Amino acid sequence: MSFSVNQSRNLVVVSNTSDNPFAIDIAYAMGQHEDIADLISMKTFMNSEFCPRFISDELNLDSIGETLTGKTVVIVSTSDHIKSRQELAMANLVIARTAKENGAARVVLVEPDLFYSAQDRGAHKDLGETNFERDVHDIKKFDGQAFTAKLYAQLLKFSGVDTVLTIHNHSYSVQRIFSDIFEGDFHNLIPYEIYAHYLLNSNILNYGPEGEGLVLCAPDKGARDFVKEMYNTLGLSKAKFIMLDKERTNERKVDITLHKESEHTFEGLDGCSIVLFDDMVRTGSTVVKSCQFLQKINPERMVFAVSHFYASDEGRERMVHPAIGEILTLNTLPTILNRDEQGRLRKKLVVLKIEKWLAQELSNILDLPHQSEANPYKIDMSSKNPRFQRKIWHSDELVDLRKGK
Repeated sequence: MSFSVNQSRNLVVVSNTSDNPFAIDIAYAMGQHEDIADLISMKTFMNSEFCPRFISDELNLDSIGETLTGKTVVIVSTSDHIKSRQELAMANLVIARTAKENGAARVVLVEPDLFYSAQDRGAHKDLGETNFERDVHDIKKFDGQAFTAKLYAQLLKFSGVDTVLTIHNHSYSVQRIFSDIFEGDFHNLIPYEIYAHYLLNSNILNYGPEGEGLVLCAPDKGARDFVKEMYNTLGLSKAKFIMLDKERTNERKVDITLHKESEHTFEGLDGCSIVLFDDMVRTGSTVVKSCQFLQKINPERMVFAVSHFYASDEGRERMVHPAIGEILTLNTLPTILNRDEQGRLRKKLVVLKIEKWLAQELSNILDLPHQSEANPYKIDMSSKNPRFQRKIWHSDELVDLRKGK
């Protein structure tokens, strides 16, 4: 990806922490080779209050408060183990206001795993636009709580954020409220092409030339549209599509069945390769139960593909279960690249690194000149994974990976 010098001077990429490898890689892909720590100082007062400063020439007394005039400031925000999401969210607000008060023409928040999305509606019918009719039981779930997704969107807008980019946000309500508050300048990006390219060109699955023996599975009706779009993107006419249904009988128990609206049944699927897709995983209990249920097909390969992998220690231990053969995920939570974070799952975990893809999508949205790359992602897996060949593969090297070179 290449940018003109003039254009790169009008773009400033920072993060809410001074050493964020995900943000650094996005900045580099967009033509910014200066360290983030040399562009913004993460100043903190003695009383622990955060007060960042965009670094300027100390001797320049002519452009005070105008050092960012005409520039676009991009704040890259990801979770980490050092600061809580609350601290990081507040840092986003302060950095955005700092940018605007120093002349920035546009402030963009890039937050792959959008904060506060779990609390996506409130205790009144008008607090959260849903694609289903909210009954008293749904409303009661939020009794006594706040619609924090709406609050976060309002605070971002008030602080000076103009544009928000996220990846595969699961909530229709969150998408609606962000779209409304940011007047359409909210972008929920889903890397269908990246998933498809890896599934089609790697050796993670085994199927015929037109998708014979391949099954794509949605874990519930809420994931149907996403998985159906994945099905269309793969373009394998003889692949099958099934949908599961889950009924929560109590706080800790979920029953899995084949959904009555599933396009296909289990008939004739014995020995196939299955990909179960979802947007996120936390406890892992439903995923394991779904994969156990799918064992009725006696699959040759069972892959769980998930965009946001932020499972607890308990969840990671749970997903070691042999019903899950391999896990394919993105680095929207960059800590997943840490082998200690992966734990025993390193034997079955594949991470697709999407910084370059995200930089390309951001460039399109900001109308920045760049050279498009067809499959801008990298592949990371532990040497403990049986398919490991060497550290960090580029997408265009997948043919060699399939051949075992």
